[in-house]
Amino acid sequence: MIPSDFDYHLYGTHVRFGEGVARAVGDELRALGLERPVVLTQDRIAGTPRYDELLRSLEGMAVLERRGIPPHSSVSLIETIAPEVAGFGADCLVAVGGGSVADSAKALALLLAEGGRLADHVTVFRPPATIEIPRRTRPKLPIIAVPTTASGAEATCSFGVRDVDRDKRMFWNRQVSAAAILIDPLMSQDVPLHTMRYTAMNGIAHCLEGLYSKGRSIVSDGMAVQAVALFRQALAQPVPEEAAQRRLILAAAHLSGMVLAMARSCLHHAICHVIGARLDLPHGLVNTVILPHALRFNEPVAAPLLAPALEEVNRWSTRRQDSLSAWVAGTAAELGLPQRLRDIGVPEDVLPDIAAHVMTERGLALNPRPVAAASEVLAILRQAF
Repeated sequence: MIPSDFDYHLYGTHVRFGEGVARAVGDELRALGLERPVVLTQDRIAGTPRYDELLRSLEGMAVLERRGIPPHSSVSLIETIAPEVAGFGADCLVAVGGGSVADSAKALALLLAEGGRLADHVTVFRPPATIEIPRRTRPKLPIIAVPTTASGAEATCSFGVRDVDRDKRMFWNRQVSAAAILIDPLMSQDVPLHTMRYTAMNGIAHCLEGLYSKGRSIVSDGMAVQAVALFRQALAQPVPEEAAQRRLILAAAHLSGMVLAMARSCLHHAICHVIGARLDLPHGLVNTVILPHALRFNEPVAAPLLAPALEEVNRWSTRRQDSLSAWVAGTAAELGLPQRLRDIGVPEDVLPDIAAHVMTERGLALNPRPVAAASEVLAILRQAF
């Protein structure tokens, strides 16, 4: 079933889903008493007819545009933009694009409020399972998010930014949660369908990691299973027509982002963060390749926790799946998505370095199966190569 439009308020965030809701950005700002937005976006979105319609909704306001947000936002970019945004006197941030744009808005909101360098506010992971989050409580600029991919980043208060050493630094602050999220399937029409599909694999990863994360709950479990059902419908053969597929993916991605916000991520995302940041590869593409292998590592201890999602997949499948790792791998193959690290440009000689860096990632703290040594990560990488 194709999801209907929806409109709800939850814990201070207004969420709207449906064709054309991006044109209501101006109305959202006016409802919040805001009038000096900074609009962050990517070059592939800027200048499109739908983006121009969004900007027209801001008529009568003082608007600063910042285009050119890259696929991996960086500390240097955020620290360069921040004085410009402060000098403009912005009273809010509008993030139009994929996960990197949403993360950039959250990073800007944190840095503008707290000052100093972005590194002063980073979350610290101390193996094996300690996560230290700095206490930062100054008021943050409100964020209005208009997602165009299935990253789900707009639904979380965590974010990652790449530093000068090409390591992804992770942050968490509850005050950077979006004030409004406007999910408009029309805004994704300029995003290639191939990209939508591999970002959907990232959304599936949020759900499956959420089901076995040590941070899971009955709330995140329910959302994860529902999102998996929508993703399965969007990606199963024969795939729905394009408009329906985009709508399904974006609705599922919103749920998966909420799962990520609640349950957080584990080993799979730890690996993807390192590969994507160090080799400048799209996060969703890396997710597509790594997910079956990370699942196989965890399934021996996490199969009972994953069972509700597997049952949902098999409820409608014409070919029964024995595991979610098999379903994910088979879905990627059917869609023509890459399945090996070598296919997305990862050289074999960097695998040991990647494995070593994964051991410093906070996702290990919540993984259901302990990761005691880099050699275990390296074995996963070699299987994926």
